[in-house]
Amino acid sequence: MNVAEVKALAAGVRNEVGKAIVGQGDTVDLLLTALFARGHVLLEGPPGVAKTYLAQCFARTLGLDFGRIQFTPDLMPADIIGSNVFNFQTSTFSLTEGPLFCELLLADEINRTPPKTQAALLEAMQERRVTIDGKARQLSEHFMVVATQNPLEQQGTYPLPEAQLDRFLFKQTLGYPTYEEERKIVAEYGMQSGHADPAARGVSRVVTAELLTQAHAAVAGVRLTDDIVGYVLDLVRSTRETPDLASGASPRAAAQLALAARSRAALDGRDYVIPDDVKALALPALRHRVILSPAAEIDGRRPDQILQALVDVAAAPR
Repeated sequence: MNVAEVKALAAGVRNEVGKAIVGQGDTVDLLLTALFARGHVLLEGPPGVAKTYLAQCFARTLGLDFGRIQFTPDLMPADIIGSNVFNFQTSTFSLTEGPLFCELLLADEINRTPPKTQAALLEAMQERRVTIDGKARQLSEHFMVVATQNPLEQQGTYPLPEAQLDRFLFKQTLGYPTYEEERKIVAEYGMQSGHADPAARGVSRVVTAELLTQAHAAVAGVRLTDDIVGYVLDLVRSTRETPDLASGASPRAAAQLALAARSRAALDGRDYVIPDDVKALALPALRHRVILSPAAEIDGRRPDQILQALVDVAAAPR
């Protein structure tokens, strides 16, 4: 598979998701970029903006094993990864796999479960394996987490620790639709009864595991020049030097931003990265990896404002 075929494959996914989702084109593009870059995505937005439904529609276009976990305060790590259960008939222990053993996992309202349970995802997200009773079990090479969280309600929630946030390639903020988009949503979904079902909207599979493996190989062939590497480094290191941020982005962030830029180039049908690829992904790749300084918090500034200012002043290679 070449980058032109990757572009066509992505267009097919966009078309299928568009049968059920109105708008959210940027979010679909980020999901595709993360998919081909083997990354994870955190979707944040108020209730009712189709975070979960978007993830379900996206999963339906892929020929991958789909799993969903509804995170709650009483959820335990074993409920996610599974555990060894004693079989009295055979007098042996057998593994009961948890919902984590899938290829695309929807972690719904991930901030509603305690840190101990959130941490159960760390090894899976970083190394695509889990350890149960001291024995490591490998997950699929296509394993991907799409997590959602609601930023409006803080009572009874557990903010994700920085170590966990750093495992997400992107954090995408979903807002309310435009007037025309919302009018279309009401016109289409206000006339039907029951829950929204991607299959009922005609969303079908366009990607297989084999095609996804070929797409990964195509992304691996996208060129990253020394000038682009330097541009990524300058941008990420500037987050550690500005007084507006108490903590900047990690080296992992720089490496993942470069990988994501290669994936975005492939989605655009190019076998080389340009500065615009880095600029387009800088905010979703870095906004969850930085911490505001006390002065910036008092001034009411947001990470996106500070990051955008750094992107604007960073000298891009020509």
